[in-house]
Amino acid sequence: MPADASEFPPTPKKPSLPIEGGLREYLLRYKRERELPVTYERMRDFQEAMPLSDEHGKPTLWDSVIYRADEMGDLYEGLKRVYALLKVDGDFSVVQHLYVDRVDFCSFGNSTPFRIRVVNAYNDNQDYFYLKKADASRAYGLELEHLLSPNRLNFITHGATLVEEHIAGIPGDVFIERWLHDRDLSPVRVAKEMVKFNERSFVRLLGDMRSYNYVVVVTPDFEGAQVRIRAMDFDQQSYNGRKNFYLPQFFKENAEVVLYCMKHLHSKTARQYQREEHTLILQRADLASLRLGVLLDAMVRDPIAPREKVHELRASLAEHYQRGEYLRCESMGELVRENLASIRRTIGQTTKPAQLGEFIF
Repeated sequence: MPADASEFPPTPKKPSLPIEGGLREYLLRYKRERELPVTYERMRDFQEAMPLSDEHGKPTLWDSVIYRADEMGDLYEGLKRVYALLKVDGDFSVVQHLYVDRVDFCSFGNSTPFRIRVVNAYNDNQDYFYLKKADASRAYGLELEHLLSPNRLNFITHGATLVEEHIAGIPGDVFIERWLHDRDLSPVRVAKEMVKFNERSFVRLLGDMRSYNYVVVVTPDFEGAQVRIRAMDFDQQSYNGRKNFYLPQFFKENAEVVLYCMKHLHSKTARQYQREEHTLILQRADLASLRLGVLLDAMVRDPIAPREKVHELRASLAEHYQRGEYLRCESMGELVRENLASIRRTIGQTTKPAQLGEFIF
């Protein structure tokens, strides 16, 4: 394990923060807030739960749940309508051939989600979506991912309910164990994407990107396979006070892939990839400047983290970027905004690479 890797304990459950005020207005404005026929609280009213095993017979963190017979038909029909809202803006006519095959529940984590498996009756193709307890931090995380990363995300909120589409990919821990040293993958491409993912997480302050909180998407190309790392857990958006908590490179669960990057990338090449990702983040921010500005204005006014955590993090970021402007920040939204200002300033100062994300090499 790299000497700088941190022994972060398993993340405790973060308090669930209500969606209200400016964030609710933002979600309404950009059509994220919709009336839903099924709520999270209704999903909690199941009668039985049976442990769910994986394809190898090993237990998972999920239970398959069963509802009352007189409730199930109406509930499943409502879930199909939720899926139609998520996928085709509510046009139920194009999804009438789908049926709900299974509902699973996970009591692990902050959002305690329900996972719904939807199957196409014509060809048995299956898809998933999730109903979760709505949380302001997670909503900010999803929207920042949508605006500042190369990935688009579909989600809907309704009061205390959050609906998310499934993010497909190989779980990071499985990828590290089974795929990392696959001869069909270019080591440089894998290392490059890890550097870029590290920067995306740090700039927008998405924390707790351990290997089991992101997925790896492998896409065959005419010259080898391309790799993309995608976050799939947004519960720890801008909540923790420790700077390293927002850098995936510092988690011991990612130690093997960090060592892999150190082996296959020269430090100057890593800085090049950092700079590329910073440039892309700023381009995305400029393209969505109005929408991002409205989101960050709401985030600035929203107390999504205790003041002592904000002060702890702002001191670390001020030292990291050598910018005293951070010490005036009083909210996580201000820190995200200041991070964007910092990389914009850094890109204009090409003679100071030490101010970049400093991936370990």
